Order: sequence, then C-alpha cells, then structure tokens
Amino acid sequence: MEELETPQIITHLEKNLDHSLFDCKWIPCSAKFVVIGCLPRGTGTIEIYEIASGEAKKVKELERPNSFKCATFGASSDVDRKLATGDFKGTLEIWDLEANNQVYITKEHTDIINSIDAMGGNKSNCGAPEIVTGSRDGTVKVWDPRQRGKPVANMQPAKGEAKRDCWSVAFGNSFNDCERIVCAGYDNGDLKMFDLRTMSLRWECNLKNGVCSVEFDRKDIPMNKLVATTLEGKFHVFDVRTQNPTKGFAQVLDNSSKSGTIWVARHVPQNRDLFVTCAGNGHVTLWKYEYPEQRYRTDDKGVACGVAGKLKKLQRMVVSTQPINAWEWNRDHTGLAIATAYDQCIRVLVTTKLNLQ
Repeated sequence: MEELETPQIITHLEKNLDHSLFDCKWIPCSAKFVVIGCLPRGTGTIEIYEIASGEAKKVKELERPNSFKCATFGASSDVDRKLATGDFKGTLEIWDLEANNQVYITKEHTDIINSIDAMGGNKSNCGAPEIVTGSRDGTVKVWDPRQRGKPVANMQPAKGEAKRDCWSVAFGNSFNDCERIVCAGYDNGDLKMFDLRTMSLRWECNLKNGVCSVEFDRKDIPMNKLVATTLEGKFHVFDVRTQNPTKGFAQVLDNSSKSGTIWVARHVPQNRDLFVTCAGNGHVTLWKYEYPEQRYRTDDKGVACGVAGKLKKLQRMVVSTQPINAWEWNRDHTGLAIATAYDQCIRVLVTTKLNLQ
C-alpha cells in the first residue's frame, strides 16, 4: 500500500526550442502558459503556448530589444491577466498579452533584474497590488503598478556597505491590507526579511552560500514557513511563525544532495507542506515538511523559541540533463506543472498522488 501511494513525477510533454529560457508562468484560469527568455541574436522573447491534443502549441510570440529574465502575474487579476517582466537592462514592464502591447514601463534598476514577485492582484483583502524586484545593482524595489515612475519602497545597501547581487525576492505575510513582508536572498548568502509596514529590516542571517531562491509556503497568510535554496546542494526550511529575539527562526537544513546548485523551490498550491526543489544536475525532488509535536518552546527566561520540523523525501526524478531554472505549479489542477531548463526545453509535468500526502 505504501508503494502505491508514492508520488511519481512524470514528464507529460517536452518541447525543444532554439534559444535560452529563464522563466515560465501559467496564464491564470487557462490551459496556456508563458515562457520568457533570450534569442540567439540577443533580443528578448515572450512566447505563449497552449496545451491541446497532447501537444504544447505556440500561439503567440513577442520579441523585444532586451532579454527577459523573470516574470509574474501576481499583481494582476485573473480577469486582466497582465504579465510583469524584468529584463537584463534593469527594466520593469507590464504587458497586456491579449492586445500585444506594453502598458507599463520603468527603469530604476541600473543592472539586470534577477527576480520578481507580486502580490494583491487576485486576492481580496490583501492590500494594494505590488511588485517586488531584486537586481544585480544591490537594490530591492517595491512598485505599485497603479503609479508610474518611482518605486514605493527601495531597500539598498547602507552607506559604506558593500553592494551585493540580489538573486531572489518573495512576498509573504500579506494576509490583510496592512501587513506585508519581502524576503531577499543575495549572492554572498545573506537572507534579509523586510517589513514593509514599518519600513524596517525585521531579520537577517547568512546561509554561507549564495541564495538562489526564496519562497514562503503561502503569501496571503500570516508567515508560516520559508524555504531558501543555495549553491552546493543545500536548502533551508525556516519556521517563521515564531521569531526569537536573539536566535531568530528555527530551521532545518538539508545538505544530503550532491546535485550542485538548488536553483529553485516551489510549494504545491493545494498543500503548503509539499514542495519541490530543482537542481543543477536536472533532478527534481518532492519534499514533505513534517511539523514537530510542539512548534515552539519557552526558554528559562520565558521567551518563545521555534522548534524545527523534519523533511521527508517523497520522490526524486531526473528530468533534464541541464539545470532546471524555473518551475511553476498550476493553481487549478493539482500536480500539474511547467518547467524550463538550460537545455532549452519546456516541460509539462504531472506529479501523482499529491492528494494522498
């Protein structure tokens, strides 16, 4: 019985392209997805594919002068479905894919936008729509897409502090119209948590390896868990429900993999305790976070300390011969996902038995 309930990660479709791919996103409430990247001549491309008759068929393509690095639909409603992108020149743009035109552009970063996340577009009572971008220029900027021009928040190195390359950003704690957290990971291993309500640095630590990916298990709830992946095959899961004034957050570290860089981690939308990690050797691993009997304890001074849970590996599969650099689960169909990799291939994947975990 246990063997029958083991999830399987199955590659349903593969499509080889002739250019570099950097990110992929499902178009909300559809059987379509967007892939962004860089053409051999150095220009950027946004491609829309539709799954039909067992194939991924390209239905639209936009080419622009600058290569695209990252994308999100998170600041747009499921009706509008506008795509926000960050490019290699530091430009943030928002696209109306139906009309094939750009509806927003701003260039406040001086270098490549490595990572983008957004919040508030398709959730009620979660505050204004906002976009966060992290750049090689060392800054993390927050944007209100309803306002043109300058960012509404700008987290940059303090005077005299070395500029670090920001590799990943993520929203969290966005459960009402007041609270909002941004977490950012940097090339030197710094992990910083910014509180946008108080405009302050709430917490920071160093993971001793460049932070490739950060993600909260849910954006629109009080903070629960945070996964941060790094170079050298390591990732950390933080229990961010309880913050100790001196020790910070409890965490569990996995360094069992010899797979090189862990490029990305993504939680299953239908079950926040399941997530995948995508590795430099083409492995995809499905994990389950198991909570401890008590999530916090009180020390001898009466101060709460978090207690870390355990990680259970449910499945590991070789999906690609090259690093998998992007993965997104489908919100509407449990177990359905898309991924891009450095082998210039788009994959549609199905993971079974997730509803049994």
